[in-house]
Amino acid sequence: MIIDAHLHLWKKQQGMVNGKPVYDIGGGRSDFGGEIRQMLPPYMTDGCNSSERLIANMDYARVQGAVVTQEYIDGNQDSYLLECKKKYQNRLKICSLYEENNHYLLDGFDGIKVCAGRLTKIKLKELSHLCHELEERGMFLSIDLAESDTQVQEMKQLIKECPELRIAIGHFGMVNRKGWESQIELACHKNVFIESGGITWLFHEEFYPYPSAIDAIVKAKEICGIEKLMWGSDYPRTMTAITYLMSRDFVEKSEKLTEEEKHLFLGENARQFYKFEHLPQIPYTLNMVE
Repeated sequence: MIIDAHLHLWKKQQGMVNGKPVYDIGGGRSDFGGEIRQMLPPYMTDGCNSSERLIANMDYARVQGAVVTQEYIDGNQDSYLLECKKKYQNRLKICSLYEENNHYLLDGFDGIKVCAGRLTKIKLKELSHLCHELEERGMFLSIDLAESDTQVQEMKQLIKECPELRIAIGHFGMVNRKGWESQIELACHKNVFIESGGITWLFHEEFYPYPSAIDAIVKAKEICGIEKLMWGSDYPRTMTAITYLMSRDFVEKSEKLTEEEKHLFLGENARQFYKFEHLPQIPYTLNMVE
């Protein structure tokens, strides 16, 4: 069983970074606040990061389920994600986007995404009402904290207030930044988990097979236990450097994790945390190079 705990979809990118617009300019490239960045693989020429393309990639890599999170740099994709969930309801869990000064949506979604490291005005304690509402509804909170331990104490307070709330800490605690272990320690609380979306981005200079990323997974396992860790690809941005299959292949081929640990990390932990049911069995398709 393979489940991707962190990826993105958008119909049209229309986001913001540091107060400047982010938008598609063709060929998989985007104007990123005045800089040109390769946002998508170049064959995604129309700038549409669709659910159909994702499902094709998931089928090829034999990934049964996925969690669609959001980011301010893509713009609010709530309406599009509701369409995607309706079309692929057995395979996708979706997050609405929390935005400062805007009303957030919960109906029809499985959880909500808070890009805490990008908040400019509020403190995490001001998310208390949201967290209580999520807890009451049985929904989950997906949150990317600011690097290091900047927001860890505030996060601990929210966890204390809402002990039954399922919380997924993103980007593997901003691993490779000083003090990242303090975010991993949050997963010592009962309903807090860590997902590795973006780990290949954070170790992009090292490149495949990302030995330091494997070492970080082993370190995190020692801190909170392998049963609290989940694989995420950060599709499609990380696919500008590697293939979707490669984003997990480096874990599958590692000799530093046991087969049982890989089973938990790559799918079983996410199945339980996100409450996936009725996932399909995907047959292997012979590749033309084989």
